[in-house]
Amino acid sequence: MRLDRGTIVLVELDPTVGHEQRGVRPCIAVSDPAVNVDQRFPLIAVVPVTGTKGEGALYPELAPGKSGLTKASFALIDQLRSVDKRRIRRVFGRISKDELAAVEQGLQLFLGLGEPE
Repeated sequence: MRLDRGTIVLVELDPTVGHEQRGVRPCIAVSDPAVNVDQRFPLIAVVPVTGTKGEGALYPELAPGKSGLTKASFALIDQLRSVDKRRIRRVFGRISKDELAAVEQGLQLFLGLGEPE
């Protein structure tokens, strides 16, 4: 399965431990699709999505619509994780270019990959 960055997928996140996001929830695919296809194991990096408003660069807002989200939502950058593709239950749509840029900026900040723009 090839998933472009910014694709919204429904993912089974359980089992979890502690403060990790749990349950079946929408997530944003954020890993490079070319890397995912060539991996020995079928893993993909995802950022879970929530309907609960967050503040700051680690919780960019996502609009409903073409993404497949039904209400205003927020990416949980600090919950970034790799999951086996077998956890994906459904593919919805894609977030906008501006939303993906905000997610990328949050990832840059969270991972300490340089100064965000």
